[in-house]
Amino acid sequence: MTIRWHTAILELKLRQKYRNTFFVPKINCTIVTNQQCTERKGEKTMKMYKKVLAAALAGAMAVSMSATAFAADENGYIVKATNEDSKSSDNDLVIAIEGSVSSMDPANIPDTNAISATRGVYETLVSFDDNQELVGKLAESWEISDDSLTYTFKLRQGVKFQDGTDFNAAAFKANYDRVVDKDNNLRQRRTFIIANADGSETSRVESIETPDDYTVVIKLAKAWAPFINRLTQFCMISPAALEEYGNDIMNHPCGTGPYVCTEWEEGDHTSFERNDDYWGDKPGVDTVTIKEVPEAGARTAMLQTGEADFIYPTPSDQIEAIKGTDDVNILTTDSNIMRYVTLNMDLEQLSDVKVRQAMNYAIDKDAYIQLMYSGYGKPATSVVPSIIGGYEEQEAYAYDVDKAKELMKEAGYEDGFKLTLWGDNTTQEIKGMTFISQQLAQIGIEVDVQPMEPATVSDKIYVDKEDAEINMWYVNWSASDFTMDGSLRSLLYSTMCPPTSANTAYFNDADFDKDMDEGLATANEEEQAKYYGDAQKIAWEACPWLFLGNDQIIYSTKSYLSGVYVSPDGAFNFANATLAQ
Repeated sequence: MTIRWHTAILELKLRQKYRNTFFVPKINCTIVTNQQCTERKGEKTMKMYKKVLAAALAGAMAVSMSATAFAADENGYIVKATNEDSKSSDNDLVIAIEGSVSSMDPANIPDTNAISATRGVYETLVSFDDNQELVGKLAESWEISDDSLTYTFKLRQGVKFQDGTDFNAAAFKANYDRVVDKDNNLRQRRTFIIANADGSETSRVESIETPDDYTVVIKLAKAWAPFINRLTQFCMISPAALEEYGNDIMNHPCGTGPYVCTEWEEGDHTSFERNDDYWGDKPGVDTVTIKEVPEAGARTAMLQTGEADFIYPTPSDQIEAIKGTDDVNILTTDSNIMRYVTLNMDLEQLSDVKVRQAMNYAIDKDAYIQLMYSGYGKPATSVVPSIIGGYEEQEAYAYDVDKAKELMKEAGYEDGFKLTLWGDNTTQEIKGMTFISQQLAQIGIEVDVQPMEPATVSDKIYVDKEDAEINMWYVNWSASDFTMDGSLRSLLYSTMCPPTSANTAYFNDADFDKDMDEGLATANEEEQAKYYGDAQKIAWEACPWLFLGNDQIIYSTKSYLSGVYVSPDGAFNFANATLAQ
């Protein structure tokens, strides 16, 4: 089902408002829904889409090109609550988020919202603390051999899964065997299995030994620098539950974590209750409900009225509305979130690098950061954010419409062409996509913006190459292991195209692949810097993406809530939540 709005009046207002700032072209927007969503939500869904679109376009009208950001203090507070003595009326935590919890299977997770939700139920051998330091979780200790090939973990004893099954070395091995089984087609498989260009596969792990119930010895085929970081994403699921439910485990979550998942309704909410048999410190709240609220204004209203205790993200244009509420804190932190638009290089009109470079020159990144984040961010200066180890600054694609037009002419597209742009149906995402369409129209590219529910986007993205319909995808990525390999391999390596992974530009460069492989194979930091620096340069010059920016994370919380925070990768953690009553 599609609905199209022609926005002539809005365009006139935009042109009048921005005649001295930036060009505003005709806006096309097609709202796309899947049949399942339409059947479930019907007319209510379509009305919500209209409201989202209207809010997004109104936001575009309201942007100012002057700096408007509120300054954050040294502790990250943009706004600090003046009423610090407020109390919660109950012990039930409500978190309102922009996107969707798309999976409750930790081995098959496509986004940070799903990571956040599953981490309430599941745990890993090692994890990052709130200072991004590596600490033991289900492993009490570990040792790494001098040749970086053998990792020995001593597991925590006395831990049980939520169905009463013991956590032990056999449980770890069962989870590994499940993930690497090709028939299961799990996203996490690519952590341990290398897909070679000739179609063959190579295992990163040579063997896993379990000499006793609480010792796991992992031997790698080759040294692999990010391995310990990758294990922060490898969650333990009850082997008994896997035996019973198989890959339907997403509907029957069973881990060792502080919460038990009681209900998961994708597109609406995910509910948890405290695990009173948890092996560690018990949570301070009775229940947690993650509500999916794509409209920014609705999330803000929920926080102000107390319907929600924590909202994420908080768009910067909502700060003014929130700051008068005396029991609300607004905080910010640096992120490793990269904002970009993938360009399908297999399309004839996007196959010429001059066209892709022209499109990058046509985007005013400073205006984008101001519009979307009120200055809480910075334009992209590489294919990864500067917080990632090995980052190397590149020569920026400075906003230059004349240069963009000249490149389009050289490529034979002086009159432009038409493209579609896919993205999630949230207020913020639609606003960003609308901005991109406005900018590209300056060089003759007519963009049809197509917001969709996240599940619909995923279904359309992860298809075989011959079935791909993608032109452009407005998206973001953060590497939860904070490595260069985690930041780039899944997105740009030649064998990582859908449905295997998210190389939706269908970027294929042998030199880039070689640099990524060499950087991964060496433990020498200087050699890593060289290889990863070369890889960044190759991708930057090839322009498989529109490079937009790296924003700061902004979230809001009631003053009576503590123990909930957002990590630099955009995942929120509620394991230690406490509500003052």
